[in-house]
Amino acid sequence: MASATKYIQLAKTLPEPLQRFFARWPPASIQTAGAAPTPYQEQRPDPFRVYKHPITGKWQDPMYSYRRQAQLVQMAREHGVEELLPETTKGTEYRLAHRVEHGLRVKGTGVGQKVKGHIHERHMIAKMEKRRKAMLEMPKLIKAWKRVGKRNWTKWPK
Repeated sequence: MASATKYIQLAKTLPEPLQRFFARWPPASIQTAGAAPTPYQEQRPDPFRVYKHPITGKWQDPMYSYRRQAQLVQMAREHGVEELLPETTKGTEYRLAHRVEHGLRVKGTGVGQKVKGHIHERHMIAKMEKRRKAMLEMPKLIKAWKRVGKRNWTKWPK
């Protein structure tokens, strides 16, 4: 009984959206073994996942959108009760596991792919390399110019 009152006191300190969520879908870890499921739990076992209706066979969207899931997870993380939420792609554990498995992937950076960008951005590296080589060969070019002069110069730029 003492632990139940402790959980109740903790629940009262939570923000309103989290209180509402835990009232509708109480976590199994704090529920008693023989407790009857809430009407929301009977209607939908996991509010964060898509659900196939048993009669119609149609898929229904999650009760909470990804944006609202992220908000709930953020509030729960701030109040130290994130582990009581159902598993979601917005949770810290999932995100860390995904980061470890896939790393920091950016679209277009795979093997043989290039990040799109504007054309001047794509040509920038080759252009700067060409400029660098020209600057390195500039002393030779100046000497050749001084030796030949403007009248007999044949290496005009295209």
